[in-house]
Amino acid sequence: MRFTKMQGAGNDYVYVDCFQEPVPSDPAALARSIADRHFGVGGDGLILIRPSEQADARMQMFNADGSEAEMCGNGLRCVAKFVYDHGISRRDQLRLETKAGVLSVKVEAANGKVERVQVDMGEPILAAEKIPTTLPGDPVVNSPLTVAGQEFLATCVSMGNPHCVIYTDCADDNLVLGVGPQIETGPWFPARTNVEFIEVLSPTEVRQRTWERGSGETLACGTGASAVCVAGVLTGRTERRLTVHLLGGDLELFWNETDNHVYMTGPAVEVFSGDWPV
Repeated sequence: MRFTKMQGAGNDYVYVDCFQEPVPSDPAALARSIADRHFGVGGDGLILIRPSEQADARMQMFNADGSEAEMCGNGLRCVAKFVYDHGISRRDQLRLETKAGVLSVKVEAANGKVERVQVDMGEPILAAEKIPTTLPGDPVVNSPLTVAGQEFLATCVSMGNPHCVIYTDCADDNLVLGVGPQIETGPWFPARTNVEFIEVLSPTEVRQRTWERGSGETLACGTGASAVCVAGVLTGRTERRLTVHLLGGDLELFWNETDNHVYMTGPAVEVFSGDWPV
């Protein structure tokens, strides 16, 4: 089976072109083995690039633990680059199907190759039952949350997948690696959740670390950065245009007041290709 390793701001996945390769019979098991950083290719998960009846291509993604996820902003940018660079569609404006719906992306190409991609992430979901979360508030903004004897204020947003945003003076390992997994699997989130720990640098700039549902800490999370952009406005901490510094690079976010959509712009890089035994 031919695969391609790609990354967006360090959020890396193994991609399979199912326009050319058969759809794996057990993609969850494949995700667990191929994403293993010691015994496999290594990555935050597996993404299948599949034909779609309603878009240029369909993204189906699996976390490193084999669980299927609704969306991944960094992954979607890489799918757009693959679709364009490999000739599946050479349009500058693409439509890509995800489990969270069909999203529009705009590619920025140079010398026939995509370097950056802007994704229309759609409207944020703020209704508590649709995120889903049982934390008080609707929307859930600065809701008290006690974990491991520590008190936090949580703001919850879905960008097609659930996010819990927590602001802190220092997003250290104790929080991200210690508290993050407890929030992910806590009783407040029936479908588990991604957790963003945020340091505010200015009204237009933040630093983000993410404990990602099903994958652990990742170098970047595009849907998470989108949720952080929304949460910053809801809590009065940041503006609608925001630069998010992640461990793997920077993303540019804009929550448009006119159409209520969040727009995310960032890099997409093809690392290498190879063959996986089947």
